[in-house]
Amino acid sequence: MRKLLIAGALIALLTACSDSPTTEDTNGSQAALTESERLNLWLDEKFEERLQMTPMQLTMLGRKEQYDRLNDVSEEGQREMVEWSQATVTEMEQNFDYASLNQEAKTSYDLWAYQVERDARAFEYRDMAYIFHQMSSIHSALPQFLISFHAVDNENDMRAYISRLQHLETSIDTLLAMAQERAEQGIRVPDFGYRGALRQARALIDGKPFTEGAASAPLFEDAENKIAELLESDAIDSQVAESLENDVRSALINHVGPAYQRLVDWLEEDMVNADSNPTGVAKYEGGRDYYNFMLWFHTTTELTAEEVHQIGIDEVARIQEEMRAIQERVGFAGTLQEFFDFVRTDEQFLYPNTDEGRQAYIDDSTAYLDGIADRLPDFFGILPKADLVVRRVEAFREEDGAPQHYFPGTPDGSRPGIYYAHLSDMSSMPKVDMEAVAYHEGNPGHHMQISIAQELENIPQFRTQDRHTVYVEGWALYSELLAKEMGGYRDDYSDFGRLTAEIWRAVRLVVDTGMHALGWNEDEAVAYFLENTPITEGSVRAEVQRYLVWPGQATAYKIGMLRIQELRAQAEEELGDSFDIRGFHDTVLGGGSLPLPILEQRVQQWIETVKYGQGE
Repeated sequence: MRKLLIAGALIALLTACSDSPTTEDTNGSQAALTESERLNLWLDEKFEERLQMTPMQLTMLGRKEQYDRLNDVSEEGQREMVEWSQATVTEMEQNFDYASLNQEAKTSYDLWAYQVERDARAFEYRDMAYIFHQMSSIHSALPQFLISFHAVDNENDMRAYISRLQHLETSIDTLLAMAQERAEQGIRVPDFGYRGALRQARALIDGKPFTEGAASAPLFEDAENKIAELLESDAIDSQVAESLENDVRSALINHVGPAYQRLVDWLEEDMVNADSNPTGVAKYEGGRDYYNFMLWFHTTTELTAEEVHQIGIDEVARIQEEMRAIQERVGFAGTLQEFFDFVRTDEQFLYPNTDEGRQAYIDDSTAYLDGIADRLPDFFGILPKADLVVRRVEAFREEDGAPQHYFPGTPDGSRPGIYYAHLSDMSSMPKVDMEAVAYHEGNPGHHMQISIAQELENIPQFRTQDRHTVYVEGWALYSELLAKEMGGYRDDYSDFGRLTAEIWRAVRLVVDTGMHALGWNEDEAVAYFLENTPITEGSVRAEVQRYLVWPGQATAYKIGMLRIQELRAQAEEELGDSFDIRGFHDTVLGGGSLPLPILEQRVQQWIETVKYGQGE
């Protein structure tokens, strides 16, 4: 890691001209590769080795190797991955001359080493992490993975699906044993996490083939649909279809059902020991150290909990001043709190809690995204190729008031990016902020950033796939404001919704640190949230409960946004008339997801290149 720490001193300016390409000598044989080319090839080889140890990531990339397997979730499997990763850094340091690399290759070198250190440190704190809870926990993520991402194009694909159903038992039982061990040490998710996990686990084994005469359970329904599509396309005949359905039924009854019932039984039994008005992880022995690590993990900065807390307080005050200005423009007489109540409750800001209202939310979100897409070429040189769709969250994992989220498509575009919305309770999905959320999850936010990263061709593949929360979420929050520059937000109320989304992320800094470092309980966090934002109580409660099971994650959004804004302001000031917004955005997006220290180097090097014309 020494080279990573001193990289900023070694790289003061951008070396724009790359190493010479490989050439051929007079005998037609290939000349020696440059050090940068050697490193890129080696990193691709190591990334491929890593992929072969993570079958589910292969599937997410649209590949079908090891299509019948799931990832090894055991502690032994995690340790083997960490040890393998650490060995790659040793090999990299021994076999490559850092000083001989070009700038992009140095970034790849630094990033690989950084991520190995990050994952090794995370493994040290493995016993502190919650396993089963309400937030895309593994028990719901695995079925969703099969339903949404395991494509079935032929009989072999379906048999691989059935094999994965069988493997679900091992995964759930392994993780259940871990959760039980942690509970014995006093590390338990709060009671709402138990309730959420119970709802989801029960829903997965409710219906056929577990309960005859009822509707099909989610995995059985999905398998039935996939088999029916094979039959309809003549990929299989009716005899094979019947055999496949019988095998699915057997896998569910003999493997999936018993494993999830064991999980349900333990959750029901142990829930009485969980906190009902919890504080954060600082209550555990070593919990404050764990939280400091999670702040570093998610923000990639050395900011302390107290510093993050104060940044949040300052940002809340600033954004509220902008909100008051809008309140005055729309002519609302009263306090800001009264305006919050008006926006929360007035029927004009809510869709009906009906299927028609839910479809209207999806249709209007799609229209906003279609409109902003027309302006993308004015602000970006690099544009995504992948399609984007808006969908309702699957019923078995849908939560009232839970936040919208995004799942990437495949690099080849065969599967589009998906913007998911929880629409079970439309009173928690106000119209005023839906436009900002669409830009955050779609374009120019997550979909654009992640799609561009996946489609990059001149960097090692690992950089197109890895994610750093502060970069990914910081960019998406920056995109909400950028969309205003691009002509988004139809009126003052929509712009108020944008500020609502921003103050939401600012409050996160206060609340997350308040609970995990300063001793706040859930009710105190909810009260602060409601007092300072117009967000509905259902959404606020779901948000606070999210922070309690994902310590530190929520702080990354605003910290990342602020740093991207600071970097842009720096570039605008230093470059003056030479500043090009498309060049700035392409610089930020053109290297894949980066921790903030490496992103800062990249932007500074672009500034120096524009200033002094290096490589021109």
